[in-house]
This record gives sequence, C-alpha cells and structure tokens, in this order.
Amino acid sequence: MRIKNKIGSWVVIAIVAISITACKSLKVASKTENKYTPGAYQSSKDTSNTGTIKWNVFFKDPYLIALIDTALKNNQELNITIQEIAVAQAEVRAKKGEFLPSAGVAVGAGVEKVGRYTRDGAVEENLPITEGQVFPNPLGNFSVGVNASWEVDIWRKLRNARDAAASRYLGTVEGKNFMVTNLVAEISNSYYELMAYDNKLEILKQNLEIQKNALEIVKLQKIAGEVTELAVKKFEAEVYKNQSHLFYLQQQIVEAENRINFLVGRFPQPVIRNSAAFQQMVPDTVYSGIPSQLLQNRPDIRQAELNLSASKLDVKVARANFYPSLRITAGVGYQAFNVKYLITSPQSLLYNIAGDLVAPLINRNALKAKYYSANAKQIQAVYSYEQTILNAYIEVVNRMSKVTNLKNSYDLKQKQVDALTQSITISTNLFKSAKADYMEVLMTQRDAIESKFDLIEIKQEQLSNMVAMYQALGGGWR
Repeated sequence: MRIKNKIGSWVVIAIVAISITACKSLKVASKTENKYTPGAYQSSKDTSNTGTIKWNVFFKDPYLIALIDTALKNNQELNITIQEIAVAQAEVRAKKGEFLPSAGVAVGAGVEKVGRYTRDGAVEENLPITEGQVFPNPLGNFSVGVNASWEVDIWRKLRNARDAAASRYLGTVEGKNFMVTNLVAEISNSYYELMAYDNKLEILKQNLEIQKNALEIVKLQKIAGEVTELAVKKFEAEVYKNQSHLFYLQQQIVEAENRINFLVGRFPQPVIRNSAAFQQMVPDTVYSGIPSQLLQNRPDIRQAELNLSASKLDVKVARANFYPSLRITAGVGYQAFNVKYLITSPQSLLYNIAGDLVAPLINRNALKAKYYSANAKQIQAVYSYEQTILNAYIEVVNRMSKVTNLKNSYDLKQKQVDALTQSITISTNLFKSAKADYMEVLMTQRDAIESKFDLIEIKQEQLSNMVAMYQALGGGWR
C-alpha cells in the first residue's frame, strides 16, 4: 500500500506540474505573439480565434470545398475510424451491463437413471413418491424458472471500469475529429501544390517560346558569322533541358491529382481547379486568439486528456481487485419429475438466494502485475498529455513566425522576378546589337525562370502555412 500511495502522489504532482508548465507556456506564447507576427495577428487579449471557424467558411475556393466535402463522405481511413468509434461505444455498453444485475429464464427437461446400489438408487427403492407409487425408472426432471445474479459494486470497481470505457469512447470521437482536421489540411495542401505545378508548367511553356525565338536569332547570327556553332548548341541544349523538364512537371501533376483522388476516395480522374487565379491568391489573416483556447479547440489535446482520465480510473479498478467482492445470486421456479406436477404450488415451487463474499488470498502476483501496469500506463498518459500540449504550442508559435518571414521573402522575390523579367528583354537587345555575350542571355533566361519557380513555391508555402496555422489552432473538424 505504501507503493500505491507514492505512485498516486507522484501522479497528482505530475499533473499539477503539467498545468503549471502549460500556463507558463501560454504566458510566454502571449508575450512573444507580437514579436513573431507584428500586425499579422490580433493581440493575445482578443479572443477571436480562426480555429473556431468551420472549414467550409474558412476556405473560399468552391472547387476545394467540393473536394473536402466529398472526402469527408468517402475517405476510407476516416470511415475505418468511425467504425472504431462504434467498437468503443459497444465497449461502454458492455461495461455498463457488468455493473447492472443480470437475469435469465431457464427451461429444462431431462431423464435420469440411477444405479440401485447407489445412494440415490437406495433412496428411490425405499421411499415411494406417493402412497403406493414407487419412483419411475428412469426418472424425469422438468423445470422452469428465473435466476438473477448481481455483483454489488462496493468499491466502485465496475462503475470506474464503465467510466473509463466512456472516456476512451469520447477519446475515439476526438481522435476522429483530429483525423478530419488532418484530412482537410492534407487535401488543401495537395490542392495548392497541384495549382503550383500548373503555374510552373505555364511559365515553362512561356519561357520555352522565348528560348526558341532566341535560338532562331542565334542561328541567323551564326549564318552571318557573328557567333560560332558553340552559341547555337548552348541555346539548343537549354531548349532541350526545359522541354525535358516539361514532362517532369506533367508527371508531378498526374501524381498530385491522384493523391487528391485517393484522399477523396475515388478512382483517378482530372481534378477541377482554377490555377489561373493562383498568383493572385492572398493568404487570409488568421486570428490566433488567446493561447488557452488551444485546450478547447484541438482534438488531439482533448483526446490525450480523456485518455489520462481513463488511465486514472484504470488504476482505481486495479486497486479494487485486491478487495473482497460480493455477489448475490437468486432464483425462483418450478421443478417436478412429471409435467403434470410442474406448476403445482407449493409442492413443486423452489427458490434460493445466496451471497458470496470472496477476497483474493494467495497468488496475488497477477493482481499486483495488473496494478503496476495500470500505474505505469497512467504515468505514460501524463507524459503523453504534456507532450501533446507542448507540441501544440510549438506548432502555433512556429507558424506565426513563418507568416511574416514568408511575406517578406515573397515581396523581395517578386522584385527579383520583375528585375530579371526586364533583364531578358535588355540582354536580348544587347545581344542583337553585339553588345552582350550569348552566355549573358542564357544565364539571364535561366535565372529568370528559376526565380519565377521560387516565387510560385513561396506562394504555395504561404497558402500551406495558412492551412497549417488553421490546423494548429484546432480548426477543420467542425
């Protein structure tokens, strides 16, 4: 019992320490919010939280909304999780049934022949059923009755087991909500990735037209003796390289479409989207609210909390196994050797009631092992709960910081793209007038397309970070 008290005290201290740590983390996150995202989010005193917005309101693209709606109906993994909820619900009903009394109706019939030189045979030989009537051989036996059994829950063992199963059931519901959040985020990210590939493909096609025109100019200048065959081959190689990359992007588009189709739960088919609007898309402002709202919004935190509650009840159940258990059994009915006497009262009426108080005396190692295992699982649940909270806050802080950094990076990259786009025309004109080398034209075109690709990737990362921030705040499952 001393070990039990020490472990229980440790768990209480650990839970209090977690609460203190969580509160400190909340305060730190609130103080650093403006530092990481000046102007991007409301202050920590504002309780507006984007995580409470429904996903079909948060996302504005109708094609994306249609994909998410279809996935929530057809996604196989989500449907598997829903069946796990049904299993957990059945477990709650089973535990509840153990707590309640059980009753049953029994009807029986049989024939028995005993040996004459046995105790029962000697009794039948010397004792008549009625005056002048001996026992028939073989002797029939007919019965009908009702019996009941009930284990009195003195130590709340059965009720605690029922409540633990209920907590785990609620935990599976929160697990399903967390999966919905991840599913919404994964489809959104894949959708934005697909739009990014489309825009890269379009930029590559436009750049190929520019490079083909430049190649024709170089060929004419080679005929005029202004450049050598080396310049022609360099331009040809650049055209072939980008044509090859064209097929790579087409394959990436096919894989991105089928990744979405898998999440949506349908066979491969084109994904409808408006990729032309990708460059003009601006990430929505995300309101983080107060940090403590994470405890209410994030399903994974609530699931960890419910698992912790269930593990605490498991310890109580394991401890109650050491105490005596009281079971009451009772029955009432009729029994006779002949059917015509079966419902004769009171001659054929029988009833019984008994109470058993049983306590484990020897071989308690199995009970101790279950108790120690329950304690270890409770401590494990404490660590898991703490880890989930820390992970949630770190995710939010990282995403908040990334918003500003991506915005600054995108603005500077846009200036670079504008400058390189202008430099293509400048370098081409200089090359025509023999004031620039052909390598300068090639390098300018190469830098321009790379910078445009980088700009698209930053845009995609901005949109993905917006989704990740929405997910980190606990949005997407409502």
